[in-house]
Amino acid sequence: MSQGASPVVDPVKAIQDLLGRRRVLTVSNREPYVRKEGPDGEPQYEIRAGGLVTALTPVMRSCGGVWIAWEPDSEPDAEHRREQVPEEGPRFTLRQVPLSQTDVEQYYQGFANQALWPLCHYFVDRCHFDENEWSAYHDVNQRFADAVVDEEGDEDLIWIHDYHFCLAPKLIRERSRQRNPIAFFLHIPFPSQQVYRILPWRREVLMGMLGSDFIGFHTPGYVHNFLNACQAILGADVDYASGRVRWEGRNIDVSPYPIGIDTASFEEMANTEEVETSVPRLRSHVGVEKIVLGVDRLDYSKGILQRLFAVERLFDNYPQFRRKVTFIQVAVPSRTNVTEYEKLKREVDETIGRINGKYSDARWAPIIYIYRGLPRSELVSYFKAADVALITPLRDGMNLVAKEYVATHTDDDGVLVLSEFAGAGDEMKDGAVLVNPYSVQDMVTALEWALTMSPEERSRRMKLMREVVKKHDINYWLTSIVARTLEMSSLSRPATGDVP
Repeated sequence: MSQGASPVVDPVKAIQDLLGRRRVLTVSNREPYVRKEGPDGEPQYEIRAGGLVTALTPVMRSCGGVWIAWEPDSEPDAEHRREQVPEEGPRFTLRQVPLSQTDVEQYYQGFANQALWPLCHYFVDRCHFDENEWSAYHDVNQRFADAVVDEEGDEDLIWIHDYHFCLAPKLIRERSRQRNPIAFFLHIPFPSQQVYRILPWRREVLMGMLGSDFIGFHTPGYVHNFLNACQAILGADVDYASGRVRWEGRNIDVSPYPIGIDTASFEEMANTEEVETSVPRLRSHVGVEKIVLGVDRLDYSKGILQRLFAVERLFDNYPQFRRKVTFIQVAVPSRTNVTEYEKLKREVDETIGRINGKYSDARWAPIIYIYRGLPRSELVSYFKAADVALITPLRDGMNLVAKEYVATHTDDDGVLVLSEFAGAGDEMKDGAVLVNPYSVQDMVTALEWALTMSPEERSRRMKLMREVVKKHDINYWLTSIVARTLEMSSLSRPATGDVP
């Protein structure tokens, strides 16, 4: 392609061209729409917030297909609910798989979030391995696989998302007569094989994922870890150069495709009159020269406590920042009925109270704490008002908040202080200030630099990051994975020989 402006490509049209007559069967834990009862008693559907839903919904509506997700608080023997969404056309089918409270406790809160989640984030001491929870995980994966097989037609593309359904690709392949292409994307890290092999069902999970034609991860490091595990634990033939695993006579492609955001929509909202007027109002309300912002789910993997200790030490070591800098932490409630998360919230509350008690006065609070989710327009206002974003997870598959912060700074100003253990660090390492989130002093040093960085250096770094988030947006991610899966599906048929 010649140098200059890239042609404007309609992402939905691009995927339509790739799919042809194929439909898309999407499998995810959370459903894309929330069902509510309207004033007349008829169901109404409210779209969930989130990059995946925002990106996939137009594709599902234009190409047709079925989105399979759980239905919470249902009876174990309830029938699968099938409904057309959204209320206005074009529409697609939402199929809800009923899960009882016991299913949720054992499959979701149990194995998925007390075995796989901590293991993949390297929190081995938090892992809880229970045979009953493993059995429930297998059972729920089987029910979702059965739903896929029940819904699929000739040449449909099946796309399975995340650690909740690692077994589903193999279970679908064993029962399906269609030989449809199967993609699986893991949205969290895949750990080193030395850590992964702690899992008692390590072989079963790997074999489950290898039922796919394509397996995607956010970074080359996660790809390497997965390939290494397949070779070391399963004895599979692995070609590291091409990212191929040969398993049960098929070639499975394993590639890094970092998920992006809807960059254009964040830029557009950042320039709306609503945001433009709210930013100076927000800064005036906070009443300081510099705002540092953190936005996270309240999860132990996000490093919020360590970040608070760094903010405290910043004011200890650099008293010139007192009354001139305020740290705002937005924490979105998460898994509030899980004991560990209740404990974390209590520790965060107490730490913020202690630091504010130590430094605050009648006119200044060093930390402002917001414990709730924010509407997108309000969140964008906070992003744009912040001089520094402090995004320091202890481990994170990607971290889209970092990209959202960058996308909203259309003036090419602002500094991103980012954990080196977030997947986003791989892409934005040339512009972000990377830190070790386990080192409080490392974060303090980075914060001091970020708060005193010259305008020219801020602009240079932000421009580099903005190029990345524009190029590798959510639409690039979607089209790349669809194209790669369709390409690989023909190669994954039973064959003989070595890895190509």
